[in-house]
Amino acid sequence: MPLSSEKLYKIFKLEAEFSYENLAVVGGLQKLAESWAAEARAEGTSESLIPAITSILHRYPDLDIDDRWGALLEIGDLLSIPKIAHLPNPARRESTIKKPETTKGKTQEKAITPAQTKVSRPKRIKHTQEASRYPIADTTIGLDASTTVIRGVGDKQAEHLKKLGLSNIEDMLYFFPRRYDDYSSLKTIGQLQFGEEVTIIARVISITTYPTKRKRKITEAVVSDTTGTIRLLWFNQDYHIRYLRKGMFISISGKVESYLGRSVIYHPDYEPIDQQQLHTNRIVPVYPLTAKITQRWLRRTMFNTVEYWSERVNDFMPDSILEETQLPDISTALKQAHFPDSQEELEQARQRIAFDEIFLLQLGVIRQKYQWQSLESNIYTVSDEWLQERITSLPFELTNAQKQTLSDLRKDLASGHPMNRLLQGDVGSGKTVIAGLGMAIVIASGAQAAFMAPTSILAEQHYQNMLELFTDTENTVPLLQPDQVRLFIGDTSKNEREDILQGLNDGRIKLLIGTHALIEDPVTFNNLQMVVVDEQHRFGVKQRAALRNKGHNPHLLVMTATPIPRSLQLTIFGDLDVSVMDELPAGRQPVDTHILYPLERERAYTLIRSQVEKGFQAFVIYPLVEQGEHEETKAAVEEQQRLQEEVFPDLKVGLMHGRMHPDDKDNTMREFRNKQYDILVSTSVVEVGVDIPDATVMIIEGANRFGLAQLHQFRGRVGRRAEKSYCILIPETKNSVDNERLVAMTETNDGFILAERDLQQRGPGEFLGTRQSGYTDLKMAQLTNIRVIEKARRHAQNIFEEDPDLTAADHELMLRALDHFWPAAEGTGDMS
Repeated sequence: MPLSSEKLYKIFKLEAEFSYENLAVVGGLQKLAESWAAEARAEGTSESLIPAITSILHRYPDLDIDDRWGALLEIGDLLSIPKIAHLPNPARRESTIKKPETTKGKTQEKAITPAQTKVSRPKRIKHTQEASRYPIADTTIGLDASTTVIRGVGDKQAEHLKKLGLSNIEDMLYFFPRRYDDYSSLKTIGQLQFGEEVTIIARVISITTYPTKRKRKITEAVVSDTTGTIRLLWFNQDYHIRYLRKGMFISISGKVESYLGRSVIYHPDYEPIDQQQLHTNRIVPVYPLTAKITQRWLRRTMFNTVEYWSERVNDFMPDSILEETQLPDISTALKQAHFPDSQEELEQARQRIAFDEIFLLQLGVIRQKYQWQSLESNIYTVSDEWLQERITSLPFELTNAQKQTLSDLRKDLASGHPMNRLLQGDVGSGKTVIAGLGMAIVIASGAQAAFMAPTSILAEQHYQNMLELFTDTENTVPLLQPDQVRLFIGDTSKNEREDILQGLNDGRIKLLIGTHALIEDPVTFNNLQMVVVDEQHRFGVKQRAALRNKGHNPHLLVMTATPIPRSLQLTIFGDLDVSVMDELPAGRQPVDTHILYPLERERAYTLIRSQVEKGFQAFVIYPLVEQGEHEETKAAVEEQQRLQEEVFPDLKVGLMHGRMHPDDKDNTMREFRNKQYDILVSTSVVEVGVDIPDATVMIIEGANRFGLAQLHQFRGRVGRRAEKSYCILIPETKNSVDNERLVAMTETNDGFILAERDLQQRGPGEFLGTRQSGYTDLKMAQLTNIRVIEKARRHAQNIFEEDPDLTAADHELMLRALDHFWPAAEGTGDMS
């Protein structure tokens, strides 16, 4: 060991005995910096290490006690002094040492013997039975142990780590880098060629600013590595001089160009890097940070954690699946996910961890499905003749998609197990009538049904439709009398409410349609056997469960007008049987969709006026309710006033937005439907549900601010009849990237195609609704990767078919992993 390093170790050892109070050297350890640097250079210590170590020594007085210990360990790592690693952790050190006494301004150091110093070693890990999140550790390992068991992590560092969501070993193992810097294949300055887009690592030799003859300021940095130098130039950006310092190592990205025969990079991107990265010559992880945690310290801590603990993680995945999928074991995957040896190894690690997450997700939703299917329910059947008579009485012919979905419902109702089906159909595809026919099958046997909608006006709309279906039939005997179909919403009068409650209780009322008022405590059914929930994502888990619990294992049908991509059908809604209605009723025309830019807005206004003159109506949608002080985006309140006063003074322009009371919103939509307004200015609150049959124009301002699924829902508010309808998208700018989604809207009216594109562009957030459990905590998996999802689901299904309770010995770890991934409180899930 070089003498300079041996000297540091002795000083650091004394500093530890003084409880890291910066008393080992008169004046403090910072006084060592210059003298040690000179000795180290004389001994041939790498020039790249010296500034890093002197920097740590200079910062030492400003650090907390725990951080001082970590700083000394860091120096030990840099200089490869293994003995420094054994310095005691101040968080676990009980010392009887007395600080040096000061007499007449002079410090007198008292001799300290080993007998005078009590050092408590780190305690052994307490073993627990708690399962870890994905792979399950052996119960004697304790992945739930606090981060303070990790070398270099004291109580204060542990508190800082908690801000990153890291409380225990398991959290650390699954805290993956946000990116990786590949320093294994970087070019040197000597290898650069003109015209190349490159990334290099170099040290700043000088940084200066000077004016040109044209009174422009040039900031110039000269950087160098062992093969040459290159200049970095910025024009009129002298602030760079505050961030670049002589001797700093930086990563530089940009295009190599020539200036007066010399290599130069104009306006490059750069960032400081740790010198540790320079001598690793590998793919280096870059982790998310928080205050008081440095990248260098966290990377070293993660390395210590992963190297030791990944080997002690048992793998819940059966060898047969690993062999078939050709995925690595979990210990290897964790190591390579943090400190990959190559890009190929990193990709393999990511695939393994992503597969684990999707596999457990699939196990969870399949278990929920098995649990639901294990229940018993009443059987409801009708003859083909009875059903055909009902279908024939409809004023329109069912599409093939409607017929197939109705067949699915009949099978569910006759199975002896409660239906648990998701009906997804594009806007206007006729979901409501199929739900009504399903309820008719149940009601024909004397049972009751409930139909819940998210808003009063949508509930009223369904009520009118159900009245026609059940009581107003021309070619057959009505199934129900009008007083057996009732509407129950917040505005229902007290007398009517009492009558409905009595009628439900004694079984006289067979079909109740309403809002969340249906789940209130006074509502008690006599024999509730089918529940329909419209726009299911508008209701929470508890709301749907509350309605379902008003019967005994009733059949459940949930509906959505938001087309759901297949990958999400297999994950978020994997516990449900799914029916898809992707056909529009005969006679419907596709909505003509066009993009107009702000300067072309008058064309949209002309279209509105021409359609109103023909007796039709129009929507105008804005992304904001009111315009902020520094907001340029158009907003509904101001624009409604402008349109009424300046553009359409002879027409009636209504206003609706999310800040209005729900009753006021319902009244506004009711007035619009009754043609008291020609134009309705609104925010996104109109995206779902209400049928305005005479609306033929949909204008969407700030269209680039909305997702495809949402834009498609807006478009679905028009074109409800055979008349030609129009959707005009007005983005805020002509930015081609922002408006890429809008072009897709003009190319297709197929909501399923748009949903797939929206999922790729914006992620699954819009589809999650309240079904959050398990989906938002994925570390590696993507809910857009249909190939991995289908593979994981196939293996999960195979396991459940062989061992549905996961009681086999070789599934013990898997069951524990599943219970940990889906906690007991949520494990039964929202089976709706």
